[in-house]
Amino acid sequence: MADGDLRPDIARAQALMSSKFGIKRELRDLPGHLWDGETVERIAAVQYAGATGVLVATDRRLLLVAHKIQAGVSEDFPYDKISSVQWTSKVASGVISVFASGTKAEVKAMFKNDGKAIADYARGRISERSALPRPNAAASAHEPPVDPASVENTSGATMLDQLARLGELHTSGVLTDEEFAAKKAELLKRL
Repeated sequence: MADGDLRPDIARAQALMSSKFGIKRELRDLPGHLWDGETVERIAAVQYAGATGVLVATDRRLLLVAHKIQAGVSEDFPYDKISSVQWTSKVASGVISVFASGTKAEVKAMFKNDGKAIADYARGRISERSALPRPNAAASAHEPPVDPASVENTSGATMLDQLARLGELHTSGVLTDEEFAAKKAELLKRL
């Protein structure tokens, strides 16, 4: 399949890949696995459940598509269901561990740069989601949602809660050291 036959977002993500060897079928079939309006950001060649395939980072989820000789594997992890993404580097490859809804999926990225890029992208999406204020469980269902701009005026106790949550995200691997330091500095400036 020529790159010109691919959707523009898939072609852009494919151009960033280290190699496309052994995954032409998955790339060709990828549009059939995507949701309406979903955009592909990164793609990595992976091994999962005894099959070679692709791990795709979209604007909405991580999507795994792999084919065995007579069967296919498709699994997805929407960012709002992922609690953590970990990257373990090997010599030329690496392992991406996705923790979602009480389960863990381990995917072997065949090329280190591609796998790390997907893990970093997913962590960024997760940290964007977690940076938004969490609704108060005790609040009435009739109260309007919290306006993110009002976070600037939060009390010290709420700020401490946010700092504690930030520490948890850093410890669990959702935030890198750099992301943690930047967010922490941003919160401390508000005190």
